[in-house]
Amino acid sequence: MQTRYRAHHPREDRPAAALADRRQRGGRPPGFDREIYRRRNVIERCFNRLKGFRGIATRYEKTAASCEAAVTLVSFLRWARSV
Repeated sequence: MQTRYRAHHPREDRPAAALADRRQRGGRPPGFDREIYRRRNVIERCFNRLKGFRGIATRYEKTAASCEAAVTLVSFLRWARSV
C-alpha cells in the first residue's frame, strides 16, 4: 500500500499543551529597548551593505590589517556615493 501525503497545517501535529506554552513565551522580550534596537539595526544594515563587496563577503583578506584596510576603503566608497 502506497502512502499518500496530504497538505496540512504544521500545528495540527502538535499537542495543544505545547502550543499553549509557546503562546505564553511569545512576544517582545521584557528588556526590549527601542533605542538599542535601532542602533543595532543600523550596524547590521551597514555590515550587509559592506558584504555587497565580494572581497569582504568572502573574507578574502588573510591578515587583520588588510581586512581592516578593505573595510575602510569600501566604507569610504559607500560614504562618497551617498554624499
